[in-house]
Amino acid sequence: MQITISNSVSDQQQLIEKLELFKIQGRDKRGRRILRVIGKFFPVKILSSEAVKKYLEEKIFPVLGERPFCVVYIHTNVERSENFPGISALRSIYEAIPVSIKENLEAFYFLHPGLQARLFLATFGRFLFSGGLYGKLKYVNRLEFMWDHIRRNEMEIPEFVNDHDEALEYRPMMDYGLESDHPRVYGAPAMDSPVSMYSMRCIS
Repeated sequence: MQITISNSVSDQQQLIEKLELFKIQGRDKRGRRILRVIGKFFPVKILSSEAVKKYLEEKIFPVLGERPFCVVYIHTNVERSENFPGISALRSIYEAIPVSIKENLEAFYFLHPGLQARLFLATFGRFLFSGGLYGKLKYVNRLEFMWDHIRRNEMEIPEFVNDHDEALEYRPMMDYGLESDHPRVYGAPAMDSPVSMYSMRCIS
């Protein structure tokens, strides 16, 4: 999908809608609505935190209403330079969420976290996310474990997420950042070089 840069908050909101960065879809096995968030679809060089906050305020929070819900955050193939908005932006977005919405969020499922994401959240999670969100965080390494919590046929999963999940079956050390997840090394010996042994993405 070709993306054009715009300084208009309105245009940025339209882009968020087009990318389906945030989508309310389906329910978990406890009957709670699901807010699906796809990290790879967050173009940080284009979107401002103000546009994200305004989109959530106008399009997402009213639909969630006053009922309990959960978040499924898909971290697959996220790269720091392309998809990570930064600590201050994350905190700004989170602090703008109404208290009632925070209280109704009962679970936050984090799919394909990787070692670096775990370390980042262990270091900054309590600082970034007040109100007990950090305690609601549940890491999910594989899709098969996601379906223990989510109704399988009610939430769309992009094909690249399925592809990554399949790759993890054959290269399980990718879960922990101990093998590169770059496609070029899928068939290569694991010990070829020091670089090929580690994921270079900061929060992958």
